[in-house]
Amino acid sequence: MTASLQPALSALDIARNRQLAIWLLISCAMVFVMVVLGGLTRLTHSGLSIVEWKPLMGILPPLSEAEWHEIFAKYQAFPQYLKINHGMSLPEFKGIFWLEYIHRLWGRAIGLVFFLPFLFFLAKGYIGKSLRPHLAVIFILGALQGLLGWYMVKSGLVERPDVSQYRLSAHLIAAFIIYGYMLWVAFDLLHPAARSPGVAPSPALLRLAWIIAGMTFLTVFSGGFVAGLDAGLAYNTFPLMGGQFIPEGYLDLTPWYLNFFENIAAVQFDHRLLATLTFCLITLMWLKARKEKLAGSSMAALNLMMATALIQVALGISTLLLFVPLALAASHQAGALVLFTLGLWTAFSLKFDLRQ
Repeated sequence: MTASLQPALSALDIARNRQLAIWLLISCAMVFVMVVLGGLTRLTHSGLSIVEWKPLMGILPPLSEAEWHEIFAKYQAFPQYLKINHGMSLPEFKGIFWLEYIHRLWGRAIGLVFFLPFLFFLAKGYIGKSLRPHLAVIFILGALQGLLGWYMVKSGLVERPDVSQYRLSAHLIAAFIIYGYMLWVAFDLLHPAARSPGVAPSPALLRLAWIIAGMTFLTVFSGGFVAGLDAGLAYNTFPLMGGQFIPEGYLDLTPWYLNFFENIAAVQFDHRLLATLTFCLITLMWLKARKEKLAGSSMAALNLMMATALIQVALGISTLLLFVPLALAASHQAGALVLFTLGLWTAFSLKFDLRQ
């Protein structure tokens, strides 16, 4: 992640940085909501209800009955309606339309909430030279994320009435990258003037924190393939899959590497395995930190991460056993982002304590 952006700060710099950090944290909160909305559109199969991408003209929804019939007629020409929702009424269509519409509108709102304050802070001289490249990268990534979202939707407007699991996973993980980047920059802008009180952490703890953040990221990536293949609707038992630890047909596809991305049994097993390993690493780190008598913000972050990991495991198992109910599945996806947030907070706190 980024190095320290402001090594020597005046009182005025600290006040300005706090305002910049609040702006970035608000943007992060909006991305968080966007991830949850994206999960809901996937779970309700609403994402293919709008078959055109109009970045500017698409801001307004249908405003008359004629416009509703026009947009519904366009939807009726595509595979999701023809193969899955044939006979759907206009009121039923409106139900899936509004969720996707809000999802897209929220994405545009994030762009405005990021870009307009950026221009304001730049004009006021709040943004230093070292910070500008980071903010520029975040803005570019956000714009590319919009393009990636439409690229994902396009994959479901052809023969198969479902989006590509590859594009879905890429879209999901890109959101995590943007979120994590903004969050880290905000942390750096808010860092305290002195090290947190308590025992200084060992470098091994920091390495473990980075490994956990990476494992959480990888688990989320694998979760995108689970969602894209609807793999959560198969093998709804735990801990065994079809009565076995490693499910039958794990390596059925050829070439072998396709199993990790296209084989439902392999995709679900890999997600379970990665989640279990991540939970074990978090538990190990928590026990090690307690043994070292770690204190301050690092221990607070780690305690929250341990508690969140327990909740996340419970949500994941419950979602599976209950055949992916909407509320639990959405909570599980939100929980992944909370866990990722706490992983980055833990890593930042440990890094900051070590460099004092």
